[in-house]
Amino acid sequence: MHLSQYRTSSGSIQVVARDGSEAYEVKSELSLYDLAMRALEEGVGLRDLVLSLGLNGAVNLEVLAAEGRLLPPVTHADPAHLHLTGTGLTHLGSASTRASMHAKKPEDETDSMKMFRMGVEGGKPGNGAAGVQPEWFYKGTGAALVAPGAPLVSPPFALDGGEEPEIAGIYVIAPDGAPVRLGFALANEFSDHVTERQNYLYLAHSKLRPCAIGPELLVGELPQSVEGTSRIRRGEEVIFEKPFLSGEANMSHTIANLEHHHFKYDIFRQPGDVHVHMFGTATLSFADGVQPRDGDVFEIEAAAFGLPLRNPLSFAPLGKAEPMTEVRPL
Repeated sequence: MHLSQYRTSSGSIQVVARDGSEAYEVKSELSLYDLAMRALEEGVGLRDLVLSLGLNGAVNLEVLAAEGRLLPPVTHADPAHLHLTGTGLTHLGSASTRASMHAKKPEDETDSMKMFRMGVEGGKPGNGAAGVQPEWFYKGTGAALVAPGAPLVSPPFALDGGEEPEIAGIYVIAPDGAPVRLGFALANEFSDHVTERQNYLYLAHSKLRPCAIGPELLVGELPQSVEGTSRIRRGEEVIFEKPFLSGEANMSHTIANLEHHHFKYDIFRQPGDVHVHMFGTATLSFADGVQPRDGDVFEIEAAAFGLPLRNPLSFAPLGKAEPMTEVRPL
């Protein structure tokens, strides 16, 4: 089953379910977040709750997308209670891209390569114990979450704005503090790779950018191998197109290990919070020397996830200085 959300003409949120080729409105006025919390309260699965509520008439998701009415598959009424985070160097092949950005000499083994090797050797322990920690980063709160079709805005102090096609796990925290996975969605973990390339310690800065997920949430387990395509469209021309691979068959960590090392922190197990945790990628147009321009459209698709995720890029001239941010004493 796939679940998505759109904004109705009255401004409310409507959840849509697709189990096959047709999509239907769920007979409920609750958002997907509220449905998830109700499922927890009733002790039932999300899919079972949706089916018990029943479905209304069919809707055309592609038309809703063209009208700009699709929302991220999960939102929170208070964006401060939605957390955007991720892990890097988790996919087979991801280290070569990162290492090429930071290596000083060909014979050097970068910290990125060391971290990748740690994942290959200890990211899939297979004995029920925790594996090695992955690289981890913070992107922001729900204020940085962009709807499918909406612009990914690069700030005026940015040096670059580049796509990162990947899979995100979507979670809510139950009243007892337990993390509960709703499913998985496509994600564009938009980043500033030129800033990161200056020094790997700038990784944290490079990640404080908006990101997009959706349009559809895949309820259930992630396929062992996800095969998708990442594109950049410039007008009628496709200036970049490359496959990306995800799923545990293409990763150096298990999903369970990545989840453990995020949710082991008490601060990330606060009841009622939403977490969007991105699992990393090995495919970047930046690695192929592509420099996206204002108005380019990032397109990420994979058959298992339904509609593609499309977002245009919008940014101020590269390297334009911003006025100092004023901090006033009280």
